[in-house]
Amino acid sequence: MNFLETFRVSFEAILSNKVRSGLTMLGVIIGVMAVILLVSIGEGARVYITKELTGLGTNLLIIQPGKTSTSGGFHPPSAGTVRKLTYDDAQALKRRAWLLTDAVPLVFGTGRIKFGNLGRDTMIIGTTPEFQRVRNLYVDTGSYISQGDVDSKAKIVVLGTKVKEELFGDQNALGKVVMLSDARYRVVGVMRKKGTSLGMDIDDVVYVPVTSGQELFDTDALFEIIASTPRAEDTDRAIAQIKDILMKRHAHKEDFTLQTQGAMLDTMNTILGVLTAVLGGIAGISLLVGGIGVMNIMLVSVRERTREIGIRKALGARNKDIMAQFMIEAMTLSGAGGIIGILIGVGLALIIPVFIDVLPTSVSAWSILMAFTFSAAVGVFFGVYPARKAALQDPIQALRYE
Repeated sequence: MNFLETFRVSFEAILSNKVRSGLTMLGVIIGVMAVILLVSIGEGARVYITKELTGLGTNLLIIQPGKTSTSGGFHPPSAGTVRKLTYDDAQALKRRAWLLTDAVPLVFGTGRIKFGNLGRDTMIIGTTPEFQRVRNLYVDTGSYISQGDVDSKAKIVVLGTKVKEELFGDQNALGKVVMLSDARYRVVGVMRKKGTSLGMDIDDVVYVPVTSGQELFDTDALFEIIASTPRAEDTDRAIAQIKDILMKRHAHKEDFTLQTQGAMLDTMNTILGVLTAVLGGIAGISLLVGGIGVMNIMLVSVRERTREIGIRKALGARNKDIMAQFMIEAMTLSGAGGIIGILIGVGLALIIPVFIDVLPTSVSAWSILMAFTFSAAVGVFFGVYPARKAALQDPIQALRYE
C-alpha cells in the first residue's frame, strides 16, 4: 500500500466519526490556543515595558541617595543615609562630568492644588529646565521652568493637562494664581498631553522649580538626580566620572546608588522572560492533556477496528502499513487541531488589545512555530503506542474479535 492510499484510508476513518474527531481535536485546539495567547500576553508586556522605559528618555542614569548592593530595577531611597544628595551635587555634575549631557535634580511628593472653589490632590515635581529634554516631556502652551526661576526660587507652576482641565476647564490657565500646598503659585505653562506611562498618569502632575519644591517640602535634599549620556557606549565611563565627583564631595564615601536604564531593562526583561516561560508552561499542560485525549481516542479506534485490521492483514497489509495508517490519523487530528488553535489564538491576541487597552499582546513567529511543532509532536508521541498496538495484532485473533 503506497503512502497516498494509506493517507486516504486514514482520512476516511477520521471523517467517518466526525463528532468524535472534532472533540478529540478540541483538546489540542484549546492547548495550542492557550500557548499562543499566554505567550503573546507575556511578550506584549515585555514589549510594552521596554517601549515605556525607552520613552522616558535614552541612555539615562539615575542617582539616588543611599547605597544598595543590588544592581538594576527600581529601588526606593535608603533611609538614614550618611549624606543626602543636594542641588549643589547636581550642579557639580553639570559642571565637571563632561560625559554627561544633563544632570537634572528632582524632588517630588504630593500636595493639594486649588483654584477658586476647585481643588485636587496631585503629584508635584520640582526640577530644572533640562527635565523636558531628558524625559521627552514638553510644554504645549506657555513656557516651562527657566534657570532664572530655579535661581530665584520663583513661585511658578507648569500644569499637566489633566490638572488644567479639572481646575480651569476651557479657560486659559496662563497667568492665573493657584494655591499649591497653601502657597501662591502663578501658572506659566501647560504640558502636552502624554497619557499613562508604567502605571503613572503623566498628565496628572504639576512642575515647579526644584528650589521652590525644596521649600514646599521643607527639605534641602533631592529625591534623585537623573543624568543622561549622548551615547550608550559612554555609560560606563560616565558612571566612573559620577562616582569620582560625588565621592570627593561626600568625604570619599559611596553613599549613593547608580542605576542605568540598560540595567533596568535587563532586569525587567529577565522577570518577564520567566513570566512568559511560566505562562507558556501552564498552557503546555493543557496541550499535554489534549495529547492524552488523542491517545485515548486512538486506542478506542484500534479496539473498534480490530476486525478491519485482521482483514487488512489477511489481504497482505504489513505491520508498517497498519502502523502508518494509525500514526497518520493521530498526526492529522493533532496537526489540524494545532492549525485551528493557532488561528484562534492569533485572532484573540490581536482582538484583546482593542477591547482591553491595558492588556498589550505581541504575537511572535517563534511562539506560533513552537505551538505548531508541539502539537505535531503530541500527535507523534501519543500516536505511537496505539499505532504499534494495532500493527502487532495477530490477524487470526483479530478476525475472531467481535
